[in-house]
Amino acid sequence: MKTVNELTMISLGVFSLALMTCHVDAQTSAPALTPAPAPAPAQARNVVLVHGAWADGSSWSEVIPRLQAAGLHVTAVQNPLTSIEDSVAETRRVLALQDGPTVLVGHSWSGTVISETGTDPRVSALVYVAARAPDANEDFVALSGKFPTMPVRAGVQNHDGFTTISEEAFIKYFANGVQHEKAEVLYAVQQPTAATLFAGRTTAAAWKSKPSWYAVSKLDETISPDLERFLANRMKAHTVELNTGHLSLVSHPGEIADLILEAAGREKPAR
Repeated sequence: MKTVNELTMISLGVFSLALMTCHVDAQTSAPALTPAPAPAPAQARNVVLVHGAWADGSSWSEVIPRLQAAGLHVTAVQNPLTSIEDSVAETRRVLALQDGPTVLVGHSWSGTVISETGTDPRVSALVYVAARAPDANEDFVALSGKFPTMPVRAGVQNHDGFTTISEEAFIKYFANGVQHEKAEVLYAVQQPTAATLFAGRTTAAAWKSKPSWYAVSKLDETISPDLERFLANRMKAHTVELNTGHLSLVSHPGEIADLILEAAGREKPAR
């Protein structure tokens, strides 16, 4: 019969061996698993495009055929730019006509519109192109004031409560990076924008509940690129940065179409 001391020594030996085994296992065990990649977005059938201030639906003209070639049904909203309520109502009318999952895309000011209307159950994903992305009831003018003032602002002209951009500022700052002849056409079709439009506030922030993508324009002279990065980071968007000015949908339509296709769960075309 073993004595108490002998039993104690045996127990200590077993405990020590267990500690050594744990140490060896810790040294030789497989590395910790890396987090699983984000799930693929739901495959969309439709894309709804919303243009921003001082523009019309034709600003999407080089993105649209690329999306149609991928088999998507595409609609460009003719955004009235008279008030946030009017722009939201027009976008909702278009969304109501979609027959399945839809990617909702906004450029510039219309990031405000898709943040409000993107809560629609048909919307499967949001894409922001050098766009605003306000939180619900956020004073976006105050937020923008924390970032550098962009040169285009000096060219904004006010006529009877509506604003336009002077030809010089439009070509030089708003459409920087766009071929001159094309920029002149865009200037000719620019849509006057209510001066009160920019102070409007949303009641929702759809990017909090919908997967979001963001295209930052690194050479933007209309919205601060740093503000764009801040917004993309805040919404935890899948983000690309393009070496272009504010109108990336015109100067880099292939890259913008690719981003929309990614949000739609579609294959990008080989180039």
